[in-house]
Amino acid sequence: MGELSATTDAVSTHLNKAYDLFRDGAFAEGESALEEALGLDFENGEVLAALKCATVWRERRARLAGVGEAYEKGEFLLKAWRGFLDFLDRVKDASDACLYSIRQWVFGQALGHYMHLFEEGGGHDTELLFRVGRCFKGKCDYEHAVEFLEAASAQRREDPEIIAELADSYAFINEVKAAKAFFREAFFIDAQRIDVKLLESMMIRRLVDRVRELGYVSPALEEWIPVYGVVYGIFNIKRELKSLEYGKLRQSILSIESRLNENGSETEVLVPRLINRYLWLIDHYVASRDEREKIEEVLAKIKKLSPDIYDQIVN
Repeated sequence: MGELSATTDAVSTHLNKAYDLFRDGAFAEGESALEEALGLDFENGEVLAALKCATVWRERRARLAGVGEAYEKGEFLLKAWRGFLDFLDRVKDASDACLYSIRQWVFGQALGHYMHLFEEGGGHDTELLFRVGRCFKGKCDYEHAVEFLEAASAQRREDPEIIAELADSYAFINEVKAAKAFFREAFFIDAQRIDVKLLESMMIRRLVDRVRELGYVSPALEEWIPVYGVVYGIFNIKRELKSLEYGKLRQSILSIESRLNENGSETEVLVPRLINRYLWLIDHYVASRDEREKIEEVLAKIKKLSPDIYDQIVN
């Protein structure tokens, strides 16, 4: 028993050393520490997963050296991180400590490149503000993330990517009402432009996982997220629309209804998109104390599209 405990402690020591090295971008040295741990416990899942992660980032760091200017380096790192998230779908035992250490280096490096440009005079560039905010979020510095993402959103008020990242950051600083409102806005504007893998707060992750468990995959997955967000009571911050917004919503509904009638091949995406707009229309009618008949008319349309969603809404 004592020998087993000593081995476990030694493996843990090597893992912690490797993670410290990852935080500094020393992935080759981290691999060496992990190989020592593997020599003590060659079936340890966490060690094997960390080795795979180290190999990926050692190769990507080597490639980064050949990338050109600061902006391109930042873009390379963000793209590499997105690809790494896909890689993690196949590597199930990577620990939170391992991933935290890697992300600190990845987003720290990217942030340094973007901030160099920001300090040179790019403080009013929306794309740069957005990327700086995303990097702060990646480093788990959510207050600064909100600061930069709010600045980006002020310049591009209907950008679903910016709004979704801002909502995610609000969730992490416990601004729950704002997070719910902004998530719902983002998915309404254009669900297909939101990369749900980049959203990390528990609020949205649970919702995404629940919708995925229902059997939906992209691109339908993204369209059903806001529908079930309302059904499950997560997207429960609602508002009356302004006259122009109401007009645009009605026009959007008519357009989608027409497309549904003309092209059955788009049904899996258009049905949830249309239901989501019907839900916004109902919220507007309720907020403006409109006639109950209008609400019943919209509910009847939802029932025709999805009896299951209808039942969950009215019951």
